[in-house]
Amino acid sequence: MEPYYGEVIGTALLILLGNGVVANVVLSETKADNANWNTITVGWGMAVFVAVFSVAAISGAHLNPAVSIGLAIAGKFSWRFLPGYLIGQMVGAMVGALLVWLFYYPHFAKTGDRDLKMAAFCTTPAIRNLLSNFMGESMGTSVLVFAVLQLAQPTVGLGALDALPVGLLVLAIGLSLGGTTGYAINPARDLGPRIMHALLPMPGGKRDSDWGYAWVPVVAPIVGAMIAAALYLVLGGEIRIDLPNFTQF
Repeated sequence: MEPYYGEVIGTALLILLGNGVVANVVLSETKADNANWNTITVGWGMAVFVAVFSVAAISGAHLNPAVSIGLAIAGKFSWRFLPGYLIGQMVGAMVGALLVWLFYYPHFAKTGDRDLKMAAFCTTPAIRNLLSNFMGESMGTSVLVFAVLQLAQPTVGLGALDALPVGLLVLAIGLSLGGTTGYAINPARDLGPRIMHALLPMPGGKRDSDWGYAWVPVVAPIVGAMIAAALYLVLGGEIRIDLPNFTQF
């Protein structure tokens, strides 16, 4: 059971720190109130680094259903572990969202904008165009999973990832591709906190949880992961570049 517990703990850390930086920026009367997008993207990149580093030796630190599915399709992760990983990631995401709610509770009470309160839980698009939003989430996740497939090494059937490269990868995606949808690129990261937003009482009131959009950051990352895994397999698996041996000349 240790790998499944690792996914719960790692994903909870991911959401605590990732949604924590969003809450720190968007909620009223925090020390980082009205900070900018760069703060959020750097915070999320560091959240990924800390979470992956913390549980990589336990579970391989997938922390994302799209990553687990992509690794399984590419043959770097056993399908029989997949259901337990997906459940662990969803539970961890919900726990992480609960911790953010507890930590920032007084600031939720001070925040009048109910859209900003929801932003501390889940994503919403900057321009609502479901086709474009779907493409953006799918493309961003494809970049994530394709790069992760170059890093992942099978260890007792579990994908093991390097923490710093994955953190930098998420930072790059956030800076370059995150401004349209908020770059969920992770079904558990969006759906788990969205469920908690719907369930938790919110001081000062809250808006609806936007279930009409909720399917996009769940389905699109899975499609993106499938595309990335297919491309990885078409290219023959792990990409290797044989550099010329100049000692021969």
